[in-house]
Amino acid sequence: MSENKNLQTCSAAAVTPVEAGAFGSFASGVALTIGTRLLMLVGVVGSSVIVARWLGPEGLGALAVLNTMIVLALTIGSLGLTSANTYFIARDRKTLGPVWANAIVFAIFGGILVAVAVVALAQINPALFGGVSADLILIAAVSIPFQFLLSLGLNVLLAMDRIRQLNFLDAMAPAFALFNAIVVLVILHSNLKVLVSFNTVATVVLSGCMLWAIARLVARQKERVAFRPDGRLFKDAIGYGLRFCIPLMAAILIFRVDLLIVNHFRGAAETGVYAVASQVANLLTMLPGVIAMLLFPRVASYQDPRGEFAIRVTRHVSFVMLIMCAAAAAGSFLLPLIYGVGFADATVQLLILLPGVCLIGIESVLVQHFTGTGLPLAIPIFWLITLAISLGLNFALVPVFGARGAAVTSTISYALIFVLVAGYFCMKTSRRPGEIFLLRSRELRNLLVQVRLVSPTKTHE
Repeated sequence: MSENKNLQTCSAAAVTPVEAGAFGSFASGVALTIGTRLLMLVGVVGSSVIVARWLGPEGLGALAVLNTMIVLALTIGSLGLTSANTYFIARDRKTLGPVWANAIVFAIFGGILVAVAVVALAQINPALFGGVSADLILIAAVSIPFQFLLSLGLNVLLAMDRIRQLNFLDAMAPAFALFNAIVVLVILHSNLKVLVSFNTVATVVLSGCMLWAIARLVARQKERVAFRPDGRLFKDAIGYGLRFCIPLMAAILIFRVDLLIVNHFRGAAETGVYAVASQVANLLTMLPGVIAMLLFPRVASYQDPRGEFAIRVTRHVSFVMLIMCAAAAAGSFLLPLIYGVGFADATVQLLILLPGVCLIGIESVLVQHFTGTGLPLAIPIFWLITLAISLGLNFALVPVFGARGAAVTSTISYALIFVLVAGYFCMKTSRRPGEIFLLRSRELRNLLVQVRLVSPTKTHE
């Protein structure tokens, strides 16, 4: 088959799904990725504790604002291309070369444009970033094109089922963050500006590693399309990505913009406390996030209209999320001991967040049935409705109740998108809620066997 024919095939709506053997074990992939994420927690929590102890709530709040700025810039500026690349490669792996070539060009030019826009916005309206200095914003903005490259590359590795490489490169970011915090703050006794500079350099190094890893992957591919940008493929990817971009952008705004609103109305100190509660909440979504990430390319490849695989996975995630959130509620009282007395209100804020965190974790898995089967228009509409309500509640509650108001808004928003997506899933698949969310007795016993809580001999009904 000619190269031109390959490109036409991958760009068409009906692409032949990747054969089942192209993906490894789903369970082993989840186990490996979760193990890696647990190691990443050392870097994430360790670096935040060091910043909190050495720079106080104000320093941690400023760093959280910078990190949020980068996440929002990547989400909005990527135009959904990260997920689109995963979708197209998962359905036809011969497109790896042109997809990655398009991604490199997009990361360079798109990333520079977004970085310039962020710096310009900080100059035009400094109030959007609270008390964060223009110098810090400029240093952080330099990393944006390289962050684009890393994000696009991780999704390419996901589509190719290179889970070990994905986990290794993904884990290096929090490892560098912890290393930099120790060197800059503990050893050199320096300041936040130097720490942000070190983190930007680390991003540049990691993006170079990503280029090398995927270049080897492209070179080893036996059957492939030439490694060069392809305009038609890029157009199709952007077309899919823009649809995907709406729920992705809305989700990130709901998850992140509340911290900026707290910073704007209540200052960096209260933002630093809320950043701790939000960070723990985000950590609880790590497991469903990993499962959703690995589920997406499989759904895109297999095209299961009844959602059998997604339902089976969602039942297990529902059970595990309940246990994790209950444990987090008990452990929330340790936060002031870990971070310091200045972070006492993080306990209350986390307790408010937990019901919503449980629901959004379940939703993030269930919705992969729709993202992997073409993403119906209803899903972006659901997210836009939720975003509008979230922003309205944040601007109404945060000036009065501060970070606790932001936590209440988050829980309401998470619950709303869960209800909308779950209801739509039931309508489209004619499945009852009990089938989707309640673990069956045999599944529960098998799960308990796997964690060695009951004897294997008792698993037969």
